[in-house]
Order: sequence, then structure tokens, then C-alpha cells
Amino acid sequence: MARSRVILLSIVVIVSVILVATPLIANQHFLLVSLLFMTLTFVPFIIRFERRKVAGRELVILAVLAAIAAVSRVPFASIPSVQPTTFVIIVTGIAFGAESGFVVGALAALVSNLFLGQGPWTPWQMYAWGMIGLVAGFLRNTWLIKKSFGRIIFGFFSGILFGWVMNLWYFVSLGDQVKFAEIIAYYGASMYFDLAHALSNVFFLIVFANSWIKILQRFRKKYGLLDG
Repeated sequence: MARSRVILLSIVVIVSVILVATPLIANQHFLLVSLLFMTLTFVPFIIRFERRKVAGRELVILAVLAAIAAVSRVPFASIPSVQPTTFVIIVTGIAFGAESGFVVGALAALVSNLFLGQGPWTPWQMYAWGMIGLVAGFLRNTWLIKKSFGRIIFGFFSGILFGWVMNLWYFVSLGDQVKFAEIIAYYGASMYFDLAHALSNVFFLIVFANSWIKILQRFRKKYGLLDG
């Protein structure tokens, strides 16, 4: 378990460097970067499961959760920033751990954009949603995530920080041409959408989090899914 998480964190650092240090490559070859990112997300699972045979149902549950997270975004496309995708990613991280949350988050962005449109933003969405699942998994045994109120706080700030990360891809692509005043104005203009995302996370966590987490944890314990 520890080794797979070291690998996972190393991948996060590598992807961060790729996105920030090589914006031209990330923007012009976004699909290649997205596919590379998707491939890298499975490396921790290869390391994690090298000690034992991988049960097919373990991969199936991740595929199902990633599909739910991706498809659930489509009906809400007409309402900017409002969708249950982040909620599904958060509860996945809480129920199954950081690796699972990271994979579901990254795949949800790539798959949902097959319907909504791929672009230079796709690797950044994969990164942002993957990080939300990663952090939710790392914090799942803390008092913050164990309490409903703590999960709500986490969901709210996840929505805000997701928007801030997504704003970065635009500024990174501009290089040294961007001005500080433009950054402030851009972030100010995006606050409505970030707040809508944050509040939708709060709504879904209040209404569905307890039942979803109980169901997923029951599956994990009954079938030994994704245990280290």
C-alpha cells in the first residue's frame, strides 16, 4: 500500500510539471497528454496488486463508478458548473482510498469529455478531479471526513479549488504575457461558476453521501474489494 502511494504521488508531481512547464505540448497535443495521464493513473494499481491476483470485480467497480461520474455530468451540461461528478469522486475516495479516488476522478473527466468535447482543458480536468479523489482518500480516516459537516466543508472547498486549478491552464498557456490585473479579473469573473460548483457539491453530499458511503463500504467489506 505504502509503495503504491509513493508511486501515485510521484505521478502527481510528474503530471504537475508537464502541465505547468510544458503548456505548449499540453495544449497542442492534449489528447496524447490525456491518454498518457490515463495510463499513468493505473501504475499505482499495478504496484498495489502485484502481491496478489486482481479480482475482476475490483476493476469493474472502479469502471462503474467512473462511468457514473462521467455520465452524470452530461444531463447537467446546460447548468454551468452544476453536476454530481465531484460528489461521486469524493465518495469513491472515502470508500475505497486515494488510489481509487484518483483513478475515478481522472477517468471521469476523460470519458465525460467524449460527450461534451475534448480540448486543452481535458488534462487539467483529469488532474483536478483526480486530486480531489486523491485527497478525499488520504483524509478518509480523519475526523474531517468521518463527520458529515466535515465532508460538506471538503466538498465546498473542492468546488472552489477545482475552478482555480482550471483557470490555471489558461494563464499557463499565455506564458509571460499575462498580467496580474488580468489574473484577478479572471478569477473574479469565474467566482460565480466556482460557487455554483461548490454549492452543488454541498447539496449532493448532504442528500446522498451517507447512503452512498455505506453502500460502497458494505461492498468493500463483503467482497474484499480494493483492500490493501
